[in-house]
Amino acid sequence: MVTREMSESMENIEKDVTLNAETEAVNAAETVENENKSTEEKTEVAVENQVENQEETPEVKEEPVAEEPKVEEPVAEAPKVEEPVAEEPKIEEPKAEEPVAELPELEKVDYTSLDKPGLVSELEKLLTFPVESVKDRVAQIKAAFFALRKEEIAAEKAAFLEKGNEESAFAPIEDEVEQKIKELLGEFKEKRAEFNAEQDAARQENLEKKLKIIEEINTISKDTDNINRQFSHVQQLQQEFKAIGEVPSTSTTEVWKSYQQAIENFYDLLKINKELRDYDFKKNLEIKQQLCEEAEALDEENDVISAFKKLQVLHDKWRETGPVAKDIREQLWARFKAASSVINKKHQSFFEERKASEKENADAKTALCEAIEKIDIETLKTYASWDEATKQIIGLQEEWKKLGFASRKVNTALFTRFRKSCDEFFTAKATFFKQMKEELAENLAKKTALCEKAEALKDSTDWKATTDALIALQKEWKTIGPVVKKHSDAVWKRFIGACDYFFEQKKKQTSSQRSVEHDNLKAKKEVIAQINAIVNAEEEAEDAPQQIRDLMSKWQSIGHVPYKEKDKIYAQYKEAIDKAFEKFDMKAVRARLSNFENSISQSGSDKVYHERERLVRAYEQKCNELKTYENNMGFFTARSKSGNTIVKELEKKISNLKEDIELLEQKIKIIDEKI
Repeated sequence: MVTREMSESMENIEKDVTLNAETEAVNAAETVENENKSTEEKTEVAVENQVENQEETPEVKEEPVAEEPKVEEPVAEAPKVEEPVAEEPKIEEPKAEEPVAELPELEKVDYTSLDKPGLVSELEKLLTFPVESVKDRVAQIKAAFFALRKEEIAAEKAAFLEKGNEESAFAPIEDEVEQKIKELLGEFKEKRAEFNAEQDAARQENLEKKLKIIEEINTISKDTDNINRQFSHVQQLQQEFKAIGEVPSTSTTEVWKSYQQAIENFYDLLKINKELRDYDFKKNLEIKQQLCEEAEALDEENDVISAFKKLQVLHDKWRETGPVAKDIREQLWARFKAASSVINKKHQSFFEERKASEKENADAKTALCEAIEKIDIETLKTYASWDEATKQIIGLQEEWKKLGFASRKVNTALFTRFRKSCDEFFTAKATFFKQMKEELAENLAKKTALCEKAEALKDSTDWKATTDALIALQKEWKTIGPVVKKHSDAVWKRFIGACDYFFEQKKKQTSSQRSVEHDNLKAKKEVIAQINAIVNAEEEAEDAPQQIRDLMSKWQSIGHVPYKEKDKIYAQYKEAIDKAFEKFDMKAVRARLSNFENSISQSGSDKVYHERERLVRAYEQKCNELKTYENNMGFFTARSKSGNTIVKELEKKISNLKEDIELLEQKIKIIDEKI
């Protein structure tokens, strides 16, 4: 606190400063006035003033003030709080400018003992030194020179008058040395003017710096809430103010009074704040005790993260709260720090456990990424395969959702990797379904065209040609792929409806023909039975081969059988004939060709053409079968042992097919020769 003695010392300092400032102002005014005199007079006055100012203004001693030690708040995380101590400002009166010391290079010279050239030589030497360091010597040289010149002129004038000349007509003889020294003095004057201009600019700059410091101190004084914190800064500003050089003499007193007033205002407010400090300590103690209690209560929090965040808020409030009394400061901080350590340890344990969990989640997510990347999109060619893969993808996505977060550095990368795989899958699926949609639309257009063709033929009465045409359309229908499900049933019913309508009409017209076909079927079965009876007879008849040939001719003469039974009855017939040929050693091929040639000779041209078409179709079918069996034969030969039953059976079938193909070729050739 500022004592009464300190206050009295302040008042004394103020009086001394005011007095010294006024004295300095008078001296400065006299210096300005003297500068307006002639060069010779200014030099002489400057020398006199310099001698007069050799005595320094006595320093104002400062009363020592005990400085209270700085108090640091022992808070690990909060910034250190330093309790400012009111220190009496050190106010010093500005000192008068001291004379510039003689430079050691210049020896003392008795200029009155030199002649004019010697004085000129000395003046030239002095011009090489700083102006302020030689101004007194220049004045002395000038005075000594013009004293000599004055004596010379007086002697010239006396001699002039002795010759009887009028005094008014006297004019001194021009002196080159005088002209030279005047030039040197003019040069010195110019340098002195430049030096003075520089000094004036420096003083003006110093004035601006000091005014800025005064303004900053006044600004600090306005912030009464933080004035204690600014004590060290104000001390620093005081040192800076003292370190700044002179200001213009016209501003010296005003600047010093403004500075003194700013310092006094600051210390007055600082004193008031110190009186309020004890009250603040008490209030801060209540707040910090409450913060300790709240920090200790956080140990009961189940949510570790929430407790940690609340602790950070409490630390912020602790930092915002001012200091307390020094004797309980460390104790109070230790209590708050202990409560904080409990929460910090819990928080640390929580994150260590979470780190382990994040590692497990990262491994699980990596496995899901690898699982989805193993799905080969190129192998998915059907709706079913795509649906199955889609279910698998969705299952992996559901598993992903159940997993928690991985660590920050890998979680985003894993999600990007997983999402990329999912996006690629569903993009490929969309492309597939788009292509399928286009294909289904194309299939629908094709099947619709077949419907139109079938509908155009359904009322035809050309039963044979139309039947073949509709059968061809049905075969073509089978080659066309599926259509959209919502159109599938409708387009199929339309097509089959047209076909069924035609065949119903045909059935009505050919019901009598069917009866004949059934009779023919019965007759052919009797022929087969007779052949089997001859083959299975215990005693072989001598004309058995002829009987077989007759039965073969009878078979050829029997007409068509029902279409569904045609292949079955022919297979039975062929089996019976083969047994007969084998038993009776008959030339099967020649016999067949002979019977076929007889049959063709007795048939009309239309029937012959139809028979040729049937034989060509049978030929192509047998060739395809032969090719299939030969392929199968190569497969089983590579894998089966020699003498395998399947291989032998295949060899037999291939041999029979070759015979059938040869027979069909001969029959086609016979027809071509007949046409």
